[in-house]
Amino acid sequence: MRTVIQRVSSASVTIDGQVKSTIGKGYMVLLGIETEDTKEDADWLAGKIAMLRVMSDEQGLMNKDIVETAGDVLVVSQFTLHAAYKKGNRPSFIKAARPEQAVPLYEYFNSVLSLKLGKPVATGTFGADMKVALVNDGPVTIIMDSKNRE
Repeated sequence: MRTVIQRVSSASVTIDGQVKSTIGKGYMVLLGIETEDTKEDADWLAGKIAMLRVMSDEQGLMNKDIVETAGDVLVVSQFTLHAAYKKGNRPSFIKAARPEQAVPLYEYFNSVLSLKLGKPVATGTFGADMKVALVNDGPVTIIMDSKNRE
């Protein structure tokens, strides 16, 4: 699983002209699921995201996690995070999991993250044409990959 985590002042996802989800201060998480991913990958990523200390403390330093600041999280599925672009100019998405595998893992990830946060996460709709809006705070952007646990 691969994620792009952005600390935001606000974020929303709109589908067919209707706002599906909106959050205030917190994280906008783009989540890509590949064919080799398992629940173990989801557990690891959800734990890292919940404990990631990039929220500002009283001095403006990145010392707090999302739970300490009562921040919100919006998770949007993003198969294009697994683009292969080595050959040619048109990316291949062959590593991205098919919906029959990806949807249950996406839902599982969201449920684990919700438990760790102690509140529901906002979501997009898997496979939908989504319009995502956000105000990046900082900017702070972190990339995590469960196959490359740095």
